Amino acid sequence: MFAVIKTGGKQYKVAANDLLRVEKLAGEAGDTITFENVLMVGNDADVTVGAPLVAGASVAAEVVEQFRDKKVIIFKKKRRQHYRRKNGHRQELTLVRINEILLGGAKPSGKKAAAKTETKSASRSEAKAETAKTEAAPAAAKSAEAPAAGFKDDVKLIGGVGPALEKKLAAAGITSLTQIAAWTPEDIARFDEELDFKGRIERDEWVDQAKELIAGGEPRAKVDRK
Repeated sequence: MFAVIKTGGKQYKVAANDLLRVEKLAGEAGDTITFENVLMVGNDADVTVGAPLVAGASVAAEVVEQFRDKKVIIFKKKRRQHYRRKNGHRQELTLVRINEILLGGAKPSGKKAAAKTETKSASRSEAKAETAKTEAAPAAAKSAEAPAAGFKDDVKLIGGVGPALEKKLAAAGITSLTQIAAWTPEDIARFDEELDFKGRIERDEWVDQAKELIAGGEPRAKVDRK
């Protein structure tokens, strides 16, 4: 038996025991996720096509791993205009194992049958992020590594951060490199959305830059943003 599911804006054909890489879903290794958006179910010549979804059908899967894909580098250059721009992006992905394809409104039969669905997982993750919002800054400062001798804690040392971005960060309670160095992927996503950075934190690798500066490294060249 196979099914076609939709998640992260993409469609996937799956069967039991398949390993599947999808756009990041909330959850830890071992959690059960139920995909409710099932577009097609088939068993040999017997195929049911949804309109657009197959009523009562779902696919149960287990989270195997949360990871990031290989970095993609984008480089732009304009001749004789002193314009160069280099950005990097690593997509966050979730590796899941398909457990079973369910029909007629059946529930997952595994020991974690009552686990969260894809939609509920996202809502719970957002709730946790909102609860931890006021604690993010002090927690980040505590978990950062010990700085090198002569370390200058100035967020403007990060390539791409100037006075305007420094003010935005300060308004959100971020005033030091040690805080940025301790950001988790959830922190990055939250601050990127709250401060309308449009993915700049990941593109310019702020967390990696902060760790390098704390360890005594030299500031990277400022990113040209025309």
